[in-house]
Amino acid sequence: MTPEQRPPESDIVDLFVIGGGINGAGVARDAAGRGLKVVLCEKDDLAEGTSSRSGKLVHGGLRYLEYYEFRLVREALIEREVLLKSAPHIIWPMRFVLPHSPQDRPAWLVRLGLFLYDNLGGRKKLPGTRTLDLRRDPEGAPLRDEYVKGFEYSDCWVDDSRLVVLNALDAAERGATVLTRNPCVSARREGGIWHVETRDTHSGQIRVFRARCVVNCAGPWVTDVIDRVAGAQSTRKVRLVKGSHIIVPKWWAGSNAYLIQNHDKRVIFVNPYEGDKALIGTTDIAYDGRAEDVAADEGEIDYLLDVVNRYFKEKLRRDDVEHSFSGVRPLFDDGQGNPSAVTRDYVFDLDVTAGAPLLNVFGGKITTFRELAERGMHKLSGIFPKMGPDWTEEATLPGGEIANADFESYANLLRELLPWMPRPLVLHYGRLYGARTKDVVAGANSVADLGRHFGGLLYEAEIRYLVAHEWARHPDDILYRRTKHYLHLTPEQRGAFAEWFSHADLVHAA
Repeated sequence: MTPEQRPPESDIVDLFVIGGGINGAGVARDAAGRGLKVVLCEKDDLAEGTSSRSGKLVHGGLRYLEYYEFRLVREALIEREVLLKSAPHIIWPMRFVLPHSPQDRPAWLVRLGLFLYDNLGGRKKLPGTRTLDLRRDPEGAPLRDEYVKGFEYSDCWVDDSRLVVLNALDAAERGATVLTRNPCVSARREGGIWHVETRDTHSGQIRVFRARCVVNCAGPWVTDVIDRVAGAQSTRKVRLVKGSHIIVPKWWAGSNAYLIQNHDKRVIFVNPYEGDKALIGTTDIAYDGRAEDVAADEGEIDYLLDVVNRYFKEKLRRDDVEHSFSGVRPLFDDGQGNPSAVTRDYVFDLDVTAGAPLLNVFGGKITTFRELAERGMHKLSGIFPKMGPDWTEEATLPGGEIANADFESYANLLRELLPWMPRPLVLHYGRLYGARTKDVVAGANSVADLGRHFGGLLYEAEIRYLVAHEWARHPDDILYRRTKHYLHLTPEQRGAFAEWFSHADLVHAA
């Protein structure tokens, strides 16, 4: 591109954030709320990578106690309660049943770990651990008869994709510019200022931004970004670890989940999912391929089925697996040989070469994203001495403005306000959009007013809202990330929706 062809550069922004996963969206939100001028760019869709392929839990990480990660667990447990209060529509408590297997960890060690888990993080809202007699307590009914003792403890469920989108939405409402499907193609320092070039993969439009600071939150691609940035360098590395999940029909009664231990000391979550399904995972396998190509392989699927069948009376078969997904966790490389032992903590690397700072973020986990963003801004306090104070700990995310963070009471109120709406649809909108449900169904007084019905609980009104307000630009953005409608539509219905979407007159978010 010649100088005459190069697009004009923008006014100078304070922060240019690369990566639209949970860390990037969290950093953009935090910075925008401090009064900084922020741009966030993502090469694909928000949460399209690791952040939509997690185990969907806000948790302290019970098994990390075994690796003496007490500080990490404590901080995560504190964050668990902060996040539960900030977004009660997409984050809610869940009870986990841990059947004791004498062949693996001794009962006293498990109970000690659970005692620490209950008390490390100043637990306030969630109930503590209790011991179960699996022969009499109903939670033991689906388990094999040899498991007679168990424990039940608390953690939280989260809609991971929506957590990312809501952070980006809050950032935008506080003045940030959010660009999806706009990869950063180059960045260079010049005169103490960053010149960052992005390209819209739909239109081909090239934009050049000038920024005082760049924050690299590219997750599995963090080192790729460093390699593309002129003059950037870092001695830090990430270790890519693949985690795969399977989705099967739910086979037990009750809303509780299960945490089961395998002979290799891995723990596997068996969680209720989307009403009538179960989410099972995760594996932990070192990965050296392209993060874009990650997928669950047959060995991982067999591994997960075998672990479940070791504990439950009902035997799962390969044809019970309706869907699978896999994500690459970009863990900070601390030199541990065992992928399960690699720390889930995060590390910052601040490069101030030539007066234009670059903050690289390595590692992290979904539970601690808010704290990571806050501490990242602390690292930049010398660069932006006039930025506002910490604010996110007491703030709600969009839709989370629910009295006393009491979703059940809010759901009852929604049913009164929308008496014409079927109960499952009220719960669907309430869970995804919380207090913003009124914006999704604005002007509707009957189901017919919601527009075309595509099957399941998917109506045209929701689609138009997601396109106009949440950067949905492709059918999969809606079916797989902003919602989980794909699990409840037939292949024919998904195809019909994609065909309609490609021809519909939709108003896209700016």
